[in-house]
Amino acid sequence: MDFSILTIVLCGLIVIGTFLFMEGVAWFTHKYVMHGFLWIWHESHHKVHDHVLERNDLFAVVFSLPSILLLALSWGNNPYISAVGLGIFAYGVFYIVFHDIVVHQRVKWNPKKKSSYLKRMINAHYIHHKVHSKGGAEAFGFLYAPKKFDKRAIDHK
Repeated sequence: MDFSILTIVLCGLIVIGTFLFMEGVAWFTHKYVMHGFLWIWHESHHKVHDHVLERNDLFAVVFSLPSILLLALSWGNNPYISAVGLGIFAYGVFYIVFHDIVVHQRVKWNPKKKSSYLKRMINAHYIHHKVHSKGGAEAFGFLYAPKKFDKRAIDHK
């Protein structure tokens, strides 16, 4: 299949747009599904444990399905649908690296220099995990946190 420059640019924009849109989907799902009717899965993530897998990991399987389906059904046929699948996939990769590796250290890795963005994201996630129940949590984003979660802003309240 021969792609024009316009198709490549549009697909790139679709990947980026889908990636950004997925943060909103993740925030909504985290707040209203994970801390809602599927708390039974997510609760395992708010408890200290010593096992490698937790019930919450089922969400990774469920959330990967749209990307897999879109890519499988469109690859070689529709580059725009494939771009949506790639955007979802890219968000999933960033989520795993940030959430599972950097924040929760499921794979031991500690970057030496942490940006203010990374510090704010980690702080927001720790604030989220201070609540061990279905209700009362805040900071539901995975790759974005408002400046109010900057440690300095919290320390000065």
